Amino acid sequence: MQTVQAETITAPFATTSVSPEDILQQLVRQQKTRKKWLIVQPMSTTSMMVDSGSVSMPLNLIMVATVAGRLFDITFIDERIGDRIPDDLSPFDVVAVTSRSLNASKAYAIGDAALRQGKIVLLGGVHPTMLHQEAGEHCTSVIYGEIESIWTELATDILQGTMKPLYRALELKPMSDMHRPDFSYALASKRSKKYSSRIPILATKGCPVGCNFCTTPTIYGKNYRYRELDLVLDEMRYHQERLGKKSANFSFMDDNISFRPKYFLTLLEEMSKLGIHWNANISMNFLDKPEVAELAGRSGCDLLSIGFETLNPETIKSVHKGSNKIGNYEKVVNNLHQNGIAIQGYFMFGFDNDTEESFQLTYDFIMKNRIEFPVFSLVTPFPGTPYFDEMKPRIRHFDWDKYDTYHYMFEPTGMSGETLLKNFVKLQQEVYKGRAIMKRMQGKPFNWVWLANFMMNRFTNRLSPEIYM
Repeated sequence: MQTVQAETITAPFATTSVSPEDILQQLVRQQKTRKKWLIVQPMSTTSMMVDSGSVSMPLNLIMVATVAGRLFDITFIDERIGDRIPDDLSPFDVVAVTSRSLNASKAYAIGDAALRQGKIVLLGGVHPTMLHQEAGEHCTSVIYGEIESIWTELATDILQGTMKPLYRALELKPMSDMHRPDFSYALASKRSKKYSSRIPILATKGCPVGCNFCTTPTIYGKNYRYRELDLVLDEMRYHQERLGKKSANFSFMDDNISFRPKYFLTLLEEMSKLGIHWNANISMNFLDKPEVAELAGRSGCDLLSIGFETLNPETIKSVHKGSNKIGNYEKVVNNLHQNGIAIQGYFMFGFDNDTEESFQLTYDFIMKNRIEFPVFSLVTPFPGTPYFDEMKPRIRHFDWDKYDTYHYMFEPTGMSGETLLKNFVKLQQEVYKGRAIMKRMQGKPFNWVWLANFMMNRFTNRLSPEIYM
């Protein structure tokens, strides 16, 4: 790991009682020219459909650009839409790369290349946070968690050339300090039309539920923060004005937007006055109440992504997902459908409690309840989670390229790996057969969810168990 050292710039009032922010601003004023950053969203190398078609604008990386852009010149590159990283990095002082597990090897390669050219290299995102010692071998500094909470220290060290190997906040800043994301960094690309029309937005951070397969509790602990409602609503109005239309489409990137019911319901009530459309990932813990679904529909919600995960109560208990009550599944679905809200339902397979019957139960549930967009994945113990520590002796490999929730990680005790994959492929092909699509989608508005189903029909027809190895 390379750590940049340089002579420290000392502010004239360094011996007086001044705040770290004052020192940073003094260093900024001493700059003769602004340092230049290259900020990179790497593409994954997985064989599955992770980075295909339109992709969401990377909100977390846009926030990095927004924060850093106040002090430094920014070049923003998103490999997923076809942007290319230059071989010659001489114009840049800092190369900052985000990473999930499935693109960690690509992020590491970028970091290695930048280090060879003498650049300050920052690696952030979920994977470097979870495995910061490993990531530290490919960068100057690892950013643990969010950059906003360590920004003053990091920016000061960059200007002074006194980098630390790890930047981790002692406490997280309130979300009221969060700047409105500047989407111009991403939209400046000639290929920006490849981004989804959904505008990513954030109202809350964290999820105290504590599912043992989730990385969020490791990053944020039991913290749950939220922005003032006026800030969220003002951001929505800004985008309505930017686009010149009231019916802007938003996608909440929150881990669990409904964890504080009073906050969530008040937000929905205010959103109902704006004329927008929105979707979100959401816990189902109080969607069994008809009035909640009615308010969500009235506020412009057209799709909710729900982690049903499994139809097996023992599995729900084993992964500590107490918000999922299988007896409420059908009631939740019915409440949402009655209010015109489509469901993207997530189902996982490969738990030790799974049997061949698990696949049939899931198929029956999906078809009976006409789940519009079922998404299937294989259980993946991600680094940094309690589940990873528990399953590590049984994990077949640590090839991060395959940590995409679509590759076979370990053999469950209830069936062989061969049986698991055979049934996993069969379930997807049955759910996305033409007649199954028509049965699930009959009478529903013709929109992108229909198109996604037809794309999945073509995709699943090509599947085989070998793809998942």
